[in-house]
Amino acid sequence: MTEQTLIEAARTSKAWPFQEAQRLLKRYPDGAKADGSPVLFETGYGPSGLPHIGTFQEVLRTTLVRRAFEAMIGAKPEDGKTRLVAFSDDMDGLRKVPDNVPNQDLLTANLHKPLSRVPNPFDTGHDSFAGHNNAQLRAFLDRFGFDYEFVAASERYNSGAFDDALKQVLRKNDAILDIMLPTLREERRQTYSPVLPVSPTSGKVLQVPLEVVDAEAGTIRFTDEDGSTVEQSALGGMSKLQWKVDWAMRWYALGVDYEMYGKDLTDSGVQSGKIVKALGGRKPEGLIYEMFLDENGEKISKSKGNGLTIEEWLTYGSEESLGFYIFPNPKSAKQLHVGVIPRAVDDYWQFRERLADQPLDKQLGNPVWHLARANGGFEGAEAPGAGDRLPVTYGLLLNLASVLGAEATESNLRDYLASYIGEGQITSELEVLIGTAVNYTRDYIVPTLDKRAPEANEAAALRALDDHLAKAPVDASAEDLQTEVYEIGKREEFGFDNLRDWFKALYQTLLGSDQGPRMGSFIALYGIANTRQLIAEALARA
Repeated sequence: MTEQTLIEAARTSKAWPFQEAQRLLKRYPDGAKADGSPVLFETGYGPSGLPHIGTFQEVLRTTLVRRAFEAMIGAKPEDGKTRLVAFSDDMDGLRKVPDNVPNQDLLTANLHKPLSRVPNPFDTGHDSFAGHNNAQLRAFLDRFGFDYEFVAASERYNSGAFDDALKQVLRKNDAILDIMLPTLREERRQTYSPVLPVSPTSGKVLQVPLEVVDAEAGTIRFTDEDGSTVEQSALGGMSKLQWKVDWAMRWYALGVDYEMYGKDLTDSGVQSGKIVKALGGRKPEGLIYEMFLDENGEKISKSKGNGLTIEEWLTYGSEESLGFYIFPNPKSAKQLHVGVIPRAVDDYWQFRERLADQPLDKQLGNPVWHLARANGGFEGAEAPGAGDRLPVTYGLLLNLASVLGAEATESNLRDYLASYIGEGQITSELEVLIGTAVNYTRDYIVPTLDKRAPEANEAAALRALDDHLAKAPVDASAEDLQTEVYEIGKREEFGFDNLRDWFKALYQTLLGSDQGPRMGSFIALYGIANTRQLIAEALARA
């Protein structure tokens, strides 16, 4: 496949990252800005809390669009045709003290100060609360190998890098008020100002009306907390813009071309789009994504604690499976809870195994194709890792671990796998899943297992299976074992309405769950003698 073939296929692909990138291509038909500067992608982060799975999904999805755009213009990551800025809004005032941080009194004493000027409650050596959280964000993004540039609002405000844009906000103060005031409640209108001065006495970000004294000089006048009238510069970190104005100013100052955001920010996006136009800029392209839901279908809330953290996902599944789960249709809400992880792991590997044999148009719709490129995995026009497969499914690993119960350890699972697939065949990816399978089984499967007694017809079928296993060679293949399991289930004497009832009986009586693996594969992995012991224990309950 030539690069030109990839370009042509990418420009007609229906996969959502390419559809998003098409909008950028319409913005820049030649694939580049008129001044030759890189096409700029941005993600935003509020450092009043630690980065979380929402931060991950936004950076990942934006990166997928970025890489799709590069494929459409025949560029590689190292060509510098695009940039991704991870922007931290650390000039925002600390509105409330998070419940999950130490030194609550210290933070309470510094409420409403810019996050970058709030003392660090953690013993980490950083000079501010935002400094600590910004470092956590960078470590978080680096952990997943994202290619990005970190930009802090505090550095841009304090250094004067935003001064020209701030002057433009002051020039357009009345136009911005015309946009914003109709969207506010009457009480809020009385105190609203696009520019929030920083008090020279308390250091707090003030929500007070102000007068623009001299836009060209950047001078403003307002009433301070103590009732005194203050005239000071709005430049050099002496002010902070209201959220929607700040967002628009950032688009204007940095020249942002693409930024996606959650459905909860739909109204903010509309107003900020109007404001950036008033400033003389252009609203970025970008999609509005749906929010994550918990297992009950309720919106995930950090304050409720009903979400799933990155650490929890990686305790029970792989990094690739997280990206795979997040990939499909960003405009549809997704349930995010521990129960979705096993299926995500196995589905990821199914798509990864198919990739090499798919025609190009199907490859471009395969999530693995996109995930392989997300962080610079790019070798010509081919997808790294194509055709890889796991020798066993994650579901089968979990079933094995659940049968072992309290004896399920990484060492035990590794020994069973080695005897099944051969010494030296356990890959690094499988090593990860051995550990996560032990964790998942211990925490979520073993506590729910309930092996029931078999019914009379089920017991008869189990005896027939046991008779076959007693005569089978110890190295019988999974396919041969599976065939015999099928044949027993079909025999009229055992009275199963369909094979599904037979397999459900196997799962419930031998494994203690309603669902399970291909029994032939399980017997081959667990061993014929061990499986006969499971059958004996089930028959003893009859």
